[in-house]
Amino acid sequence: MKIFLASKSPRRRELLENLNFPFQIVENDIEEVSSEKEPSKYVMDLAFKKALKAAENIKEEAIVIAADTIVVVDGEILGKPKDREEAFSMLKTLQGREHIVYTGIAVIKLPEMKHSVDYQETKVWIRRLEDEDISNYIDTGECWDKAGAYAIQGFGSLIVEKIEGDYFNVVGLPVAKLFGLLKREFGVKWVGRGFEYKDKRLAL
Repeated sequence: MKIFLASKSPRRRELLENLNFPFQIVENDIEEVSSEKEPSKYVMDLAFKKALKAAENIKEEAIVIAADTIVVVDGEILGKPKDREEAFSMLKTLQGREHIVYTGIAVIKLPEMKHSVDYQETKVWIRRLEDEDISNYIDTGECWDKAGAYAIQGFGSLIVEKIEGDYFNVVGLPVAKLFGLLKREFGVKWVGRGFEYKDKRLAL
């Protein structure tokens, strides 16, 4: 059986690679829009849509994993900045205060289409930033393709003051939550330095 990750995110890919988890990347081009207003439901809805879209093109026994991450401040959902002005505005809003990062995860087992969704949330505090600090951070290029216009790793470590909760959730994939779900709902087990499904070693 194969495992597919429906994501273009290099951060999610790296997190799974660091665990020696065998997976392949599959495209999941969808419009990232949801009618859900509550943040946890919003990210779970988008994660499931991504997994469902990717599953359409897979014609074998497989597990498809997808995720979606957002930043929420004052009840407002912040996605990925479209340009420098929007990135600056997001970071200006986040600086000196607390916000919450939500990541939804969705898993679909093919061909029976068994599925499960869940989410994780983490509180994050960005230190007080001067406008020059914000501009300098944007100049690093890390803000692009990131919810809330920042990444906690890399240069983002210079602006994140503290967190409360799962660090990897802020990176973009709550791995403990994901693998708990894979074991509980789908029988994928962590064994030593590898993973098994129905007592068979998973491999690419």
